[in-house]
Amino acid sequence: MATQMHQHEPEVTVRDAFWMNYFQLIKKEMIPFQWAVLNDKAAITIESERDDATIPTEKSHVIENFKVAAGLKAGNHYGWLFQDSDLYKWIEAAANIVAIEKDEELIGLIETTIDLLEQAQEEDGYLSTFYQIDAPHLKFRRLFESHELYCAGHLIEAAIAYFQATGSERLLLVADKFIACIEANFGDEDGKINGADGHQEIELALVRLYELTGDEKHLDLGSYFLEVRGQQPDFYAHQLEENDRKGLKQGPKPVINIVYHQADKPVIEQDTARGHAVRLVYMAQAMAGVGHHKQDEKLIGAAKKIWDNIVQKRMYVTGGIGSTVRGEAFTYDYDLPNDLMYCETCAAIGLLNFSNELLKTETDSQYADIMERLLYNGIISGMALDGKHFFYVNPLEVDPQASALNPDKSHVKAKRPSWFGCACCPPNLARTLPAVGRYAFTQKSDEVLLNLFIDSELAGEQAGKPYTIRQSHTFSEQGRTLITVEKASSEQLSLGIRIPYWAENPVLVVDGEEAIADIRNGYTYVTAKAESTAIELTYTIAINELEAHPLVKADKGKVALQRVPFIYCLEEQDNGKQLHLLALTGAIRPRFRSDMILGDIVCLEAEGEMHVMEDGWQDTLYRVHQKPQTTPKKLTFIPYYSWGHRSLGEMQVWVDKEDAHV
Repeated sequence: MATQMHQHEPEVTVRDAFWMNYFQLIKKEMIPFQWAVLNDKAAITIESERDDATIPTEKSHVIENFKVAAGLKAGNHYGWLFQDSDLYKWIEAAANIVAIEKDEELIGLIETTIDLLEQAQEEDGYLSTFYQIDAPHLKFRRLFESHELYCAGHLIEAAIAYFQATGSERLLLVADKFIACIEANFGDEDGKINGADGHQEIELALVRLYELTGDEKHLDLGSYFLEVRGQQPDFYAHQLEENDRKGLKQGPKPVINIVYHQADKPVIEQDTARGHAVRLVYMAQAMAGVGHHKQDEKLIGAAKKIWDNIVQKRMYVTGGIGSTVRGEAFTYDYDLPNDLMYCETCAAIGLLNFSNELLKTETDSQYADIMERLLYNGIISGMALDGKHFFYVNPLEVDPQASALNPDKSHVKAKRPSWFGCACCPPNLARTLPAVGRYAFTQKSDEVLLNLFIDSELAGEQAGKPYTIRQSHTFSEQGRTLITVEKASSEQLSLGIRIPYWAENPVLVVDGEEAIADIRNGYTYVTAKAESTAIELTYTIAINELEAHPLVKADKGKVALQRVPFIYCLEEQDNGKQLHLLALTGAIRPRFRSDMILGDIVCLEAEGEMHVMEDGWQDTLYRVHQKPQTTPKKLTFIPYYSWGHRSLGEMQVWVDKEDAHV
């Protein structure tokens, strides 16, 4: 199998100090730590992501499961059905680090892991350790929960990353064998299973594999899994009934919530964000990808409706999605409670990739706005600054007492645990952050988009001719952005620059002359005609006070602060207890600070006040309303992603701002 790149992938080299710090953290801390966890060698406490006794928390056991499946050890499967994916995401993370900086030791670990996968894989290509070890008679027979194809999708994504980093096809061959097994078992022909996995993932992975190989069969299979979903809403229940008829011993037969699985109607009829948040955005990413490559306007149109519903009515200011722990799910429009939300790290990563997929189809800066919001807030908040502690849930308001004593808030952690019984988020972070360069630019046939202000260099080709785009930035009181375009040919290159909404009064200078901005779809276009073009942007960096739609009940009368892409929050460490009694009353100023724990950050200091609880409240729960007593107080805000590192305490993103103080 000689794999050819179907499309010339532009290379992005990131030099941004903020992101380079994460690359090093992932390479030196996160990847070795996660390897130790997967091998049950890390001395850590594994926590449940919520109050649920059924969640396995003794160990990871992922590598051991593969050894048992390979016949190298005796034993039973331990952990969730989908834990194989933890290893696949680890491989992808390691490969993405190798792509940045070659590391023979890391390559050796990946190669050893591939040895194990080859040994565990069955002759027909099947690979899913739980069913191989404990329930071979139920292979592909409990698709509502089995995650077999979900894991296959993560295997495919890992194989692509490893090939792109090293040129090795070994893991692609493992993935190809599994795909052949899936093709032999699924489809609308007689005797095949005409349905899809309960957790979407293979669909988007097959799109990526098509983009790598150009092999239409991968795109067709991804399209099939989208098309079959919801055509027969009782498919999952019928499978379980059929198992009974065949006398197959199986686990309990639950009542299956088909909305949770986005399986109650065909995908092109789904126009709101419903059900499990991660599944939904993974599915929608695949809809956008398949729609783009097959030029299917119905699929693209449905994906866009879902995206609009999320970002206009069902997304938190940090980019987080999922309003309830029940089903890790969306609820209804404008229902965005700050203290009960879910905002799973994986869901934020899914929305990032969904937005990026739509940007390939449609030039619109709104997609990049959301990508930026997610990367700098709702995604990196899921990982501690030491690379070894993680949030599954990323709350916007925390009271440690409520987390400990209110069972409805058991999922809202006040500090990041080392690992989870359901450990999907840590390796998902590890694979996403080293690949941040893929979101900085979008190369299209007729234009190049600069989406994110990340110090970086893009080396691409237009009509077979190479070009390079470099960007660098300074963000102090004023912002300054330098962009150079160099190209070998006299062909014009159209560069669309997304000037972020937080950059006020931008002045554009092209080759030393001030230019009138040509703005289309939120991008400011510059046509590079000469071999070298120098672009300079200067702008004012505003501190924005964001307000929520009036129908978001949780945020009425409140504001959230933002400077550059960062959303800010109050912490007890800086402001004392009872954060809900604080209000913003006056000027807000940035303060550059070097913190022993948080590093070099920009804090926001603001004039505020505190509602004083006077003695009249002693032994009184309710009383006739009186004008509240307040006292002036300096408020300190830190970037949201950096909360929860210094002490166990309260945190709050939204702060009161009374009209009287506006």
